[in-house]
This record gives sequence, C-alpha cells and structure tokens, in this order.
Amino acid sequence: MEEVEAKVAEVELAADGELAADGGGKPADVRKDKPKKEKAPKEKKEKKEKAPQGQGKASGGKKEVKKETQLGISAKKDENFSLWYSQVVTHGEMIEYYDVSGCYILRPWSYAMWEIIKDFFDTEIKKLGVKNAYFPLFVSEKALIKEKDHVEGFAPEVAWVTRSGNSELEEPIAVRPTSETVMYPIYAKWIRSHRDLPLKLNQWCNVVRWEFKDPTPFIRSREFLWQEGHTAFATKEEADEEVLAILDLYRRVYEDILAVPVIKGIKSEVEKFAGGLYTTTVEAYIPNTGRGIQGATSHCLGQNFAKMFEIYFENDNRERKMVWQNSWGLTTRTIGVMVMVHGDDKGLVLPPRIAPVQVVIIHIPGKDIETNVLIEACKETAKQLKDAGLRVEEDYRDNYTPGFKFSDWELKGVPLRVEIGPKDLASKQVKVVRRDNGGKDFIATENIGASVAKILDDIQKSMLEKAREARDACIVKATNWDEFMAALNSKKMVLAPWCDEKEVEERVKERTKTDQHGAAKTLCMPFEQPELPEGSVCFSSGKPAKKWALWGRSY
Repeated sequence: MEEVEAKVAEVELAADGELAADGGGKPADVRKDKPKKEKAPKEKKEKKEKAPQGQGKASGGKKEVKKETQLGISAKKDENFSLWYSQVVTHGEMIEYYDVSGCYILRPWSYAMWEIIKDFFDTEIKKLGVKNAYFPLFVSEKALIKEKDHVEGFAPEVAWVTRSGNSELEEPIAVRPTSETVMYPIYAKWIRSHRDLPLKLNQWCNVVRWEFKDPTPFIRSREFLWQEGHTAFATKEEADEEVLAILDLYRRVYEDILAVPVIKGIKSEVEKFAGGLYTTTVEAYIPNTGRGIQGATSHCLGQNFAKMFEIYFENDNRERKMVWQNSWGLTTRTIGVMVMVHGDDKGLVLPPRIAPVQVVIIHIPGKDIETNVLIEACKETAKQLKDAGLRVEEDYRDNYTPGFKFSDWELKGVPLRVEIGPKDLASKQVKVVRRDNGGKDFIATENIGASVAKILDDIQKSMLEKAREARDACIVKATNWDEFMAALNSKKMVLAPWCDEKEVEERVKERTKTDQHGAAKTLCMPFEQPELPEGSVCFSSGKPAKKWALWGRSY
C-alpha cells in the first residue's frame, strides 16, 4: 500500500502546471519541480504594406488599400511548426486559452467537428450492440489502487481532490484518468450469469491526466473529451473479435472522415496499456515534425481486471468463470492530428466530411447591379445546396470586402468557396474555388447540388491520397543500427527487423534520447508485415528477428 501511494503524486485541482494528457512519459514530481504557468504564444507584429499601384482594385473601380489585420498566419509551417500550429488553432477559432495551464476552451468551430466524429462513431458502435451510459468523474482511492499495474501506469498523471472548502477530506478522491476502476466494481455486481454477457457499455465524457509535458491544444491537454468503451465477454475469442472491429472503426474515423492515413498494428509490451493483455493501435504521422502520433487504441484487457475486481459468471454447466474484457478510446486528439496533417500557411484545410461548413457562398458586388439581386441569387443557390444535404454558410457581411471574406474562410479551412457576381448571374453559373489546392472553375447553376457534391467528394479523396503519399515517403526500411539512426535523424519512421524483447526496446530508447528530440520507441508492429527474410537479425541487438516493428519519435 505504501509503495503504491508513494508513486501517486498528490495534485490539487487548482495547481498550475505545464500539461498533460493522452500519452505516456515520465513527468517531473510536482512537489519538486513546480512548472511555470502556460501563456498563449506571442505573435510577431507584421509591418504594414501598401498595396502596389494599379493592383487591389475593388469591383467598383476604386483602389483598395490592404489593411493590416490579425486575420492571417504569420508563422510558416515548415519554419516554425509550433508557432504555426498555435496560430492556426487560435486564429481559426478552434480554441481559446484558459487560465488553468493545459486546459483549453473548445470553440464552436472545433466542437462541431467533435460532434461529427461522435455522431459517426456512436452510430457504428450501436450497430455492434454497444449502449451508452455515464459513470462518475471521481474515483475512490481504494478502487484506484486495487489494480497495481494499472495504477502504476497512471500514477504520475492522477489529479487528487484532497480538500472540500477549508476541510481536509478523510480520504483523497481521484479525478478519473480513465474509468476501469470506476466501472468494474459495478460490473462485478451486474454480471452473475452467462445470460448477463456480453456487457457492452460506452460513455462520452471528459478525463483528467495531470502530466507535465509541453501543453499542445488537442494533442496534449490536462483535460480532454473522449469516448471510452468497456465490454465484458464469456470467451477470449469474442473479446479478440471486438478489439479488431473497434480498431477498424478508428481507422475509418481517421481515413474516411479526417482524410488522415493511419497504420494499424499492435503495441509492444513496453508501450501497451498498463494492466492489459495487449493493445492495438492506429498510428498517424506528422511529416513536418518527423513524429508519429498515437491516433486511438483498442485494448484486450484479458482477465486481469476481472480477477482484481472479482467479475465472475456462471456458465451453462454451472461453472464459475472469469469474464474477458476490452476497453477502447478515441479522443479530441483526432482534431489536432487533422490540423497538423492538412493545414497550410493560410490556415486550416478541412476535409469536407469533417468541415462544419462545407461550402461558403460570397456575393461579389458590382456597380451596375443591385446588391439585393445578387444576395437573392446566393440564397437560391444556398437552398439548392442545402437540399442536396450539404452544410452551407452564406456571407453577406457588408462591412468587409470580398477579399477579406475569402481570406477569413480560407483561414477556417472551408473546403469550397462559391462566388456569385454580376457576370456569373448573367451566365447562369457560379465560380467555385477549392481550399485544398486552390483550383478554380465555373459550374452551371442547373443541378448545382449534384455538381458541388461531386467536387467535395473529389476533395476528400484527393486530401487522403496526398496525405498518404507524404506519409509513405517518410517510412524507411533499416536492417542495422547505422541505417536506423540515419533515417531517424532525417525525421523518418523506421521499419526495422526486431527481436521483440523489452530490454532491447529500453536500450534503443536510451541510445536515441536527446534533449532536443526525445527518444525513439516502437510505434507499433504493423498488422501488414513485409516478408521477413530467413536469417534476419534484430537491427539493434543482433539477435534473431521475429517481426518488423515501426519505430520513431512521437508526441
């Protein structure tokens, strides 16, 4: 008991700190190293530039002088990725900074994206027989420390409530970092017979993990939103089947909705979920930083938690058996990964299926036409697009020029812009501009809903293909240490033959760790394994290789 308690850092909810959330790492002891309070990054001021003579004319013929605004992104993605990302998520109206370090306000633009993900995933898991429930935010100390391996895995991240008003609590209460220890004592009450199985529950909620790594909106925050599924089965075969079914739903979230390619695989013993039997994962990659990122995980917990929490059932033969359990989770990290992969120097670039607004319609005033005539044409176009099932915004703001509106919606990543001016009205057409590649075209207003839907489908497909090509170009095979380090130092993921031993992975971490970049680790052992030539040896230890492993530095 004392050994476990010594591992649990007591942190009051109001404490300042540097950050935490969805991932591993060994944070500093909060009692020794009190981190500085996080501040929103300062942006460099840009000099005002005058519009060149003869350029920037408005539709009315007057010279338009470009005014300085805080609309644009000053940092370049390839030059200062961290500042670029911060500017994109703030200027793009996705997050707002908060006075508790590592916690962020999700603005409507980003929360709408989470709702799209939630609606898709919730519909799909219900097809698998999963039902939604809600369990409390707080965990008793007794329940949390019951499963030793599990609590050791989360101990540095646990936030504790130790006081109510001015009174010390008799027993500290933990804020859930995950809900196994909240839910499983109740599962032990609910499950008695094989008729009670399978039990498949999911909850949409928030969790708190009080880490001290650098805070990054969506990617690593002290409080984040997620879904966590917790299921119980009579047999391991049923549990194994669900693990892979859920993992493929996570792949679909990333590839079909976010247009982000992922690699499905299994985690090493070092990287698997604490207390679980095995962990499967979808791994994404950020080419600009050369880092992998865990997209979502589906764990088979085996019978370890069942044993600790005494979750038994009576089978057909009246034999007392332990259940087999799974847990699986997907977080708001998904949104951050999408931003990092697709964003450019103008701001967000949203795949159509995740975009809160898929099409924005902007009228282009002219001196020989009444504005209200153009607006009526825009409204009619918007109606046709909405009738086709598309998410549409109409921008009739009269205090901004069309050019400003173009930049504003580009910053927010809207996939397609529709422009309607006097000539377009006369020709019964509209101008369309793609956000992903800047492509421009004119399409007829007749049957415009089907035409625009086709363009959006092409954007979705093109963005995934582009991201996959960029990802694949960053995967390098290496069969020895020198090749491994050369690829790693070139910001690549490395596919290398491995002996699959804990000690070897820990040694690789030690040998690759730097103050600037951190250590390399196994991202996963991909399910799609290249053929391993006979006699292959581990790139690091020289021992016989058992499989290919994907290595890299990660978030």
